[in-house]
Parts: sequence; C-alpha cells; structure tokens
Amino acid sequence: MTETSADAARPASVVNCAWYDRRAVRHEIGLDEISDVLAREADGFVWLGLYEPEEAVLFKLQEEFGLHDLAIEDARSAHQRPKIEAYGNSLFITVNTAQMLQGRIVYGETHIFVGPRFLVTVRHGASLSYAAARARVEREPELLEAGPAYALYAVLDFIVDNYLPIAADFRTTLRALERDIFSDAYHRGTIVRLYDLKRELTEMRMSVAPLLDVLSQLVRSPTPQIPEAVRFYFRDVHDHVVRMNDTIDALRDLLGTAMAVNQSLVTLAQGETVKKLGAWAALLAAPTLITSWYGMNFRGMPELDDRYAYPLLIAVVGLVCFGLYRLFKRAGWL
Repeated sequence: MTETSADAARPASVVNCAWYDRRAVRHEIGLDEISDVLAREADGFVWLGLYEPEEAVLFKLQEEFGLHDLAIEDARSAHQRPKIEAYGNSLFITVNTAQMLQGRIVYGETHIFVGPRFLVTVRHGASLSYAAARARVEREPELLEAGPAYALYAVLDFIVDNYLPIAADFRTTLRALERDIFSDAYHRGTIVRLYDLKRELTEMRMSVAPLLDVLSQLVRSPTPQIPEAVRFYFRDVHDHVVRMNDTIDALRDLLGTAMAVNQSLVTLAQGETVKKLGAWAALLAAPTLITSWYGMNFRGMPELDDRYAYPLLIAVVGLVCFGLYRLFKRAGWL
C-alpha cells in the first residue's frame, strides 16, 4: 500500500503508523497491515501513534498486537496515574503530559504499549504531538536499530523536556511576585497568585514524582523489552526527572516562604498603622480632656476670672500636644 492510500484509509485518530525496517528506513502502512508486516518481516518494528482513539480503533489495536484487555481498558478510560505494568511480552506505561496555555498548566495523558517489535502511543487531552520525537529518532538510524526501546526513550525524553520550560516560567513568575511582596503597597492579587502557583506546583509534582518509579523500573528491572544498551538512555531521563522533582520541591518551599513573608509584612504594616492611629488619638485626647473640663457649668473653676486664663490655657494645651508628639516620634509611632 502506498503512503497516500494508507493515509486515506486511516481513521482520524491515527496520527502515525509506520514500519521501520532493519536499516531504520520508514515505511507507511495501514492498521490492517500491522499483523501481516510483523509476520512477514523478521526484523524492524512498528511505531503507531494515536490521539483520543475510538473504541473500534482500540479493539483493532488489541487484535493486531495481541494486547491485554486490562491495558486496553486503561487506555480507553484515560484517567490513570503514572505507572508501568507488564503484560506478557509487552509493557504498558502511563505518563502525564503538560503544557502552558494562557498562563495555566494544562495536563494530558499518554499511554504507551511497548513490545519486542512495536511501540504504540495513545494520547489524551493536552498533549503535544510526538512528531518531533519521531524526527529525532529518524535522524539517528544507528540508534533506531535498537528497536522500539530507543523510540520509547525518545518519547519519554520529549515528555520530560516539556516540563522544563514550565518550571522556568514558574521561577520567573515567583521572582516577579517577590518584588510585589516587598513593595510598599499591599496587593490582594499577590497572595492569590502565590496560592495559585503553589496549587499548580502541587498538581505538577503529582504528575512528575511517579515518573521516578516508572523510570527506575525501566533502568533497573531486567525486562526483555528494554535491552541493556538502551538502559543508559533511560538513566539520563531519570536524572532529568530527579532534577525536575527537586526543582518543584524547591519552588514549593519558596512559595510557602513567600506566602508566610507576605502575611508577616501585612501584619507588620497593620501594626504600624494601628500605632499611628493610637498616637494621633492620644494627641487629640489630651486637648479634648482639658477643654472639656472648662465646658462644665461650675463657678469655682480655676482661672475663670483671670485676664490671661484663656491664652494660658491655649499655651498649656499646645505644650501638652507638643510633648506627646515628641514622645511618640521618639518611640517611632509617628
């Protein structure tokens, strides 16, 4: 079947369906040809890429590759935590994908079936195409000869690398928020954004942390689907995930500290405001107290009949206010 006819016969959910021969040359094939090619050719492997496939396509996938019912059920539901499971001579791997859309992290899910002579990726939700991973593999035919294990490495490495710019964007946002925290004016939006970032980082950690276990098994467990020569590449991806996980933890700690500092600064600013209000209240209370005495209707009030009583009273009130002002100024309340 030619490439044009193969493309025309494919369902819309089939993004890529190709056979790589022993010389790592790509040949486009149709879904119905998969089992025939695997039976006819002694070497090479099939790489099939799907995006939100229909049940009919998944059943066809199960028929062509002989996949387990539970693995197909998981691929159909698309609400799985990152994990790796062995079903006979094939592995079933679930990973979460992420990308930034309009300042928010949007998550997707990829289910991967890998066997001795096939690799199947099933994408759901927000997930970038693995065309870049395929192009990278095709540029390295000597490594592609390692079979589907190296193609699996390319896909996992592509997924993990997509987390790196998200962490870098979070770091830049946190630095900007730190400047807002230490500004003179309080902004309610700052604490709201800090909370949103911490929540998003927590969700991101729930996607990244389980990948450590998945990649550890790929690196250490003796599975026939992963040759020894390819394990070194998975170790590199594992190191990237460890670094990413540490970065997320560090950013979450910094966000927690930033939220605590923001709350402390707000409390401190409120305390300063209360002290100033108390000082001004005391300044107003002193003359109010003195003048209220002379507002009472008593004949025996001191200095009522004196010629200079009124100016003297004004002077006393002024001295009391000035003394209180100096006192509060020295104490830092004004």
